[in-house]
Amino acid sequence: MDVKRQPIDPVCGMSVNEETAPARLEYRGQTVHFCSEFCRKKFLAEPEHYAALFRVEPAAPPREHVVIPIGGMRRPDCPQRIEDALRAEAGVGHAAVNLHTGVAVVDYDPARTGVARLLEAIRRVGFTAGAARVRLAIKGMTCASCVTAVEDALARTPGVLSATVNPAEPVADVIYEPRVVDFEGLKRAIEASGYEATEATAATEEGIDQQERERRQEYRTLMRKFWFAAAVSVPVIAFSYPDLIPGLREWLAPGSAARRIVWALLGLLTLPVLLWSGSQFFSGMWAALKHRSANMHTLIAVGITAAYLYSVAAVAFPQLFPEMALAEVFWDVTAVVVALVVLGLALELKAKGRTSEAIKKLIGLQAKTARVLRDGREQDIPVEEVLVGDTVVVRPGEKIPVDGQVLEGSSAVDESMITGESIPVEKHAGDEVIGATLNKTGSFRFRATKVGKDTALANIIRMVQDAQGSKAPIQRVVDRVAGYFVPAVMILAVLAFVAWYDIGPEPRIVYATIVLVTTLIIACPCALGLATPTSLTVGIGKGAENGILIRSGDALQTAKRLDAIVLDKTGTITRGEPALTDVVPVAGFEEGEVLRLAASLERGSEHPLGEAIVRGAQERGLALADAADFAAVPGHGVSGEVEGRAVLLGNAKLMKDRGVDSAALETDWQRLAEEGKTPMYLAVDGRAAGLVAVADTVKPDSQAAIAALKRMGLEVIMITGDNARTARAIARQVGVDRVLAEVLPQDKAHEIQKLQLEGKTVAMVGDGINDAPALAQADVGLAIGTGTDVAIEASDITLIKGSLKGVVTAMQISRATMRNVYQNLFGAFIYNTLGIPVAMGVLYPVLGVLLSPILAAAAMAASSVTVVTNANRLRYFQPKEAIA
Repeated sequence: MDVKRQPIDPVCGMSVNEETAPARLEYRGQTVHFCSEFCRKKFLAEPEHYAALFRVEPAAPPREHVVIPIGGMRRPDCPQRIEDALRAEAGVGHAAVNLHTGVAVVDYDPARTGVARLLEAIRRVGFTAGAARVRLAIKGMTCASCVTAVEDALARTPGVLSATVNPAEPVADVIYEPRVVDFEGLKRAIEASGYEATEATAATEEGIDQQERERRQEYRTLMRKFWFAAAVSVPVIAFSYPDLIPGLREWLAPGSAARRIVWALLGLLTLPVLLWSGSQFFSGMWAALKHRSANMHTLIAVGITAAYLYSVAAVAFPQLFPEMALAEVFWDVTAVVVALVVLGLALELKAKGRTSEAIKKLIGLQAKTARVLRDGREQDIPVEEVLVGDTVVVRPGEKIPVDGQVLEGSSAVDESMITGESIPVEKHAGDEVIGATLNKTGSFRFRATKVGKDTALANIIRMVQDAQGSKAPIQRVVDRVAGYFVPAVMILAVLAFVAWYDIGPEPRIVYATIVLVTTLIIACPCALGLATPTSLTVGIGKGAENGILIRSGDALQTAKRLDAIVLDKTGTITRGEPALTDVVPVAGFEEGEVLRLAASLERGSEHPLGEAIVRGAQERGLALADAADFAAVPGHGVSGEVEGRAVLLGNAKLMKDRGVDSAALETDWQRLAEEGKTPMYLAVDGRAAGLVAVADTVKPDSQAAIAALKRMGLEVIMITGDNARTARAIARQVGVDRVLAEVLPQDKAHEIQKLQLEGKTVAMVGDGINDAPALAQADVGLAIGTGTDVAIEASDITLIKGSLKGVVTAMQISRATMRNVYQNLFGAFIYNTLGIPVAMGVLYPVLGVLLSPILAAAAMAASSVTVVTNANRLRYFQPKEAIA
C-alpha cells in the first residue's frame, strides 16, 4: 500500500488527514501518518509487525553498528526523544539510548544513511553528539571546596557537557564538544580556578609506577616538613611555658627582659616552620584568593598567621596589651599546628594511595610479551605490538596475551582473574580466549581478535576507572554543602572573636585570639569531601576483583535501596540451551537402549532438541549407530531405521498417526510436562518404548543465589516469554514466588514500569538483546556478562561470570560500600557539628573548658585520616557465599 496516497494509521486503521495529522514519521522512504502520538510510538516499537499488516516491506537488516556519545541528557524522557529521532531516519534498524552511560547504540543500513546523518538527527532534537572525553590529573586540590571550584570552572566553559572531579585520585573526567573547546581550553579553565592540570597518566604499569613515584616523593617531602616542625616544637613548647619547668621558672620570670629575649628567639626559630613546613598552606590560600574563593589551606593559613602575628605583637609591643595578656604567646600553636596538619596530610596521602589497589591488580594481570607466528617462524614481541589477525602461540603455564579465537590445539584455561571462577575452562578449536588469563595444561594457537585498548581486560580497567571517577547522588549534595563550608567557618570564627573580645573574661584579647585560631583550624572540609569518593573508589574496585563491573556511583547507591529484583529466565536463571534431563523406559526396554536408539536417530538432525539428546548419550558413553531412511515429520517428530528397526521419536500426534499405543506413558509424560520439560515419545517397530525429556536446565547455583536474595529482603520475580506452565515449573525449582510469563520482548520494559508504579525500586537481570529496554527502564540494570554487547551497554552493572551468585555479591558490595559512605559522612558531619561550637567556646560558661588550638589541629588531622582509613577497610571486605 502506498501510505502517501492512502493516509491510514497503520496501528489503529483510522483514516488520517494528511494536512492535520498530529504525528508522522519517515519509514522506508514513505511518510507514515498517525492519528496520535501513542500510535506512532506503538509503530516504532514493532515496525515490522505493523508494516506487514499494511503490506509495507520491512526494512532490510542493518549491516553496521555504531556507538555515539551524547551530551546534554538531563531528564528521564531524553533517551526516548533521541531514540525517536534516530528511528525516524531511513535505514535505522535498532536504536537504544542509555541515560546513565550517555551513549546511543545504533544499527543502520550504510547504503541508506550514515553516521553524519545520525549525528545530525541527534542534534536536531537538542542534544550534542560525538562528544569527546578526557581525564585530567589535577594538582593543588586539598578539600571538597576545591572540588566545587574546579567543577564550576569547567561547567562554565563553553563546550563542556559534564565534568566530575574525584578528590581521592585526584582527577577530573570531562565530556566536551571538540568543535567548541579543545584540551588546552580545558586546562586553561582549571588553571584559571587556581589549580594545575595535565592529561592523566594512562592506565599502564608505567603510568601507575609514575604516579606511585610522584606520590612517594610528595609523601617524603611532607614527612621532612613534619619532622622539622616537630623538632622545633619541642624547645618552643618548653620555653613558651617556663612556669611549668623547674629551673626555668626563676630564670624566665614574668615580665623579665630574659623572658622577652627568649620569646623573641622562639619567634625567629618558629619562622622557618611557618614559611617552609607550612608553605603549602600559603600557596594554596593565595591560589584560592586570586580567584575570590577559599579552601582548607585558607583556614589553616589564616589561623597560624593570626597566632604568629599576635605573638610578634605581644613580644615587640607589650604596651599595647593589658598586663595579664603579656604572659601569652602562641609560637607553640604555630609550630605544633603546622606539624600536626602536615602529618595528617602525609598520612592521608599514603592512605589514599591504597584506594586504587584494584586498578593496579588488574593492570598487573596483563602479559608483557606474546609469541606470534610471522614469516613462518615464532617471534617473541611486546604485547603492544600484537596485531589483529596475528597467530599467537601459547604454551603451558603462560599467560594468554590478547583476546582471540583458538585455531588448533586444546587446553584448560584458568579464567579466575577475569571471571572469578576457580575451575579451569576447557578450550578447543573455535572457542574464545581472553587476554591475561592463564593457560594451564596444553598448547594451542589462536588468532588475535582484540588487541590493545579493545581487549576484555582493557575494557574492564576503563569501566572501573570511569566508575571510580563518578559520583553518587549523595556526593553531589555533600560537594555543594562543602562549597559554602569554608566561607561559613571564616564568618563564624570572626563572630566568635568579636563576641569574646566584647563580652569575654580577661584577658579578652588572649581568649578571643585562641577562639579565632581554634575555630579556623578545627574545621575540616577534607573529611566531608573525602567521605564518599574514597569509599566509592575502593568499593567499585572490590567489585571488579569479584567479577562485577559497576558503571557509576549512582548505580551503587541505588542498588543499596532495591525492593525487588526481576530475573529473566532464559540464560539468567537457566543455562539458555536445552539438555537431556530424563529417560523413562517401558517394560521390556532398558534406559540405555531407549536413549541410544533416540540419539542414533537424531544423530543427523540439526534441531536443538535432537542435539541435546545426542550430547546426553555421548556424555553417558553410549555407542551410537547410523540411521537409515531418516525423515523429519514437520510439527510432529522424526522417523528412520536404526540397526534394522523402525524408530519413531516425537509427540503424541505422531504416535497416534502411526498407530502406536502410548497410553502406558501418559502419566510420566504429564509429570515431565508439569516440570517444564519437553518429553518425546520413542516407538520401536510400532511399539512404545519410552520417553526422552529435554529442558533448558537451571544453572547449578541459581536456587542458592535466589534464596540469598530473598534473605536480603528482596522480592524476587521471574520474567519470561515462555508459557506459564514451563515458567511456573522453573520457578518452583528455584524458589521464585512471583512469575511474569508469556511476556513479549517489547513488553518487558512495560512490566518493569508497572512494578515501579507499585512504589518499588526495581533491578532487572538479563542477558539478551530483548532485555536491553528492560535493563534501561529498571532503576538498576544488571547484565550477565556472557550475554550480548547491547544488553551490557544498556546495564548499570555487568556480571562477568554469568552466574546469579554475582547478583548477590553485587548487592553485598553495594550495601557494604554505602554503609561505609554513611559511616564516613556521619563521622565528618558529627566532627564538624560538635567540633566547631566547642572551638568557639560554647562549653566555657558551663564547664570552664576552652579548646586548645593544638588539640584542634590534632583533631582536624585525625578526622581526614580516619575517613580515608575507614574507606580502606573495604579492601578487606569478603562477600559471603550465596549458598546458605
